[in-house]
Amino acid sequence: MAQINATHDPALRSWVEAANAPGADFPIQNLPFASFRRAGSGEAFRGGVAIGDQVLDLGALHEAGGVGGAAAPALAACTGPALNSLMGLGAGPLGELRGALSRALRRGAPGAAALAALLVPQAAAEYRVAAEPRNYTDFYASIYHATAVGRLLRPEQPLLPNYKWIPIAYHGRASSVRVSGCDFHRPLGQVLPAAGAAPQLAATRRLDYELELGMYVGRGNELGTRVPLAEAEEHIFGVCLLNDWSARDVQAWEYQPLGPFLAKSFATTVSPWVVTLEALAPFRAPLQRPAGEAAPLPYLDDAQVRAQGAIDIHLEVWLESARMRAAGLPAQRLSHSNFRDCWWTLAQMLTHHTVNGCNLEPGDLLGTGTQSGPQPDEAGSLLELTAGGRQALALPGGEARTFLEDGDRVTLRGWCERAGCARIGLGSASATVLPAVPS
Repeated sequence: MAQINATHDPALRSWVEAANAPGADFPIQNLPFASFRRAGSGEAFRGGVAIGDQVLDLGALHEAGGVGGAAAPALAACTGPALNSLMGLGAGPLGELRGALSRALRRGAPGAAALAALLVPQAAAEYRVAAEPRNYTDFYASIYHATAVGRLLRPEQPLLPNYKWIPIAYHGRASSVRVSGCDFHRPLGQVLPAAGAAPQLAATRRLDYELELGMYVGRGNELGTRVPLAEAEEHIFGVCLLNDWSARDVQAWEYQPLGPFLAKSFATTVSPWVVTLEALAPFRAPLQRPAGEAAPLPYLDDAQVRAQGAIDIHLEVWLESARMRAAGLPAQRLSHSNFRDCWWTLAQMLTHHTVNGCNLEPGDLLGTGTQSGPQPDEAGSLLELTAGGRQALALPGGEARTFLEDGDRVTLRGWCERAGCARIGLGSASATVLPAVPS
């Protein structure tokens, strides 16, 4: 588990002045990674690190020989179009690079003028998904979300008997993972228009978002081996925001008995920036379980995970309709929650994923599932907020929503803050619903 070190010092300031602004997502204590290029340039994508409102071009830094020593191999791994190689190096080399960048970006650092020439304004950059995930797995790790959805579907038994014992998950579609800003068409699928009627192929009428965190796998494991819980975080590179869009009416008809398929595979949106576990070290929290709950099976139980396995990450969902944009109205916040309330930790999810010998690979993407909290306004999906579509939400300008309409833009945001620590952010993940392509 990453420990607090000199890179987390809340007194640190950068010579990039925008990084020192109160409430900035990307102060020097953060230094998240992305794959970027100058917008519209046709340049090759390469690694970058966020500092204030700028991107430090790691490809150019490598060409300039700007980082040597133990950090050099990690910097060299940032020159390709995706960060799988960097992720596969593990926490040690990543920590060396993060430390070297922290020292180079601090106020008073020698060579600041030369490094300033390697900055690209974030407003002038475009991004791709940080890694090339060959595999994508989505968990169902929020007990509040599982309970709320269960009450809608099975009022007599909201939680199934296995929920508190197993980190539930399904294998998603890696090919449809897209970076923030990539809009998508409303999907078609089989839906059941009414009880007793024949199914029909139609555009979904119950399109929903899901407020999640994404976890990128760092160092992988060989097929047939398991990752012990005490070592699991050595195999996690970092986290991003993730929206696993859902067609609820398609899902309701198709999910039994094998689970989600076309209802989920059409689009998954991730934020471009990946915040490392090391950057999140000041925001660790105890794993919260109600008194009297049975302990997890031994392979999912560890004293350090119980003491520090959770992470205090604030999460929000914002909605902006096409009419709101046209009228100049600001986006409306629909809900907020905190990853601290998750039933399973990142380490437990990864360890369970490998307990059967499944091999994870650098850059694989794991979603946490919808992150909802105990209060009604902490629901991470419209399915929960509208009680399954029965209670519409009011929007500015007289609009209302039960599920998403064409032109709606959903934005996820996340950040960490704690007294005595520098606030750090995850940026945002946003996409707009386009009309369905005619069948």
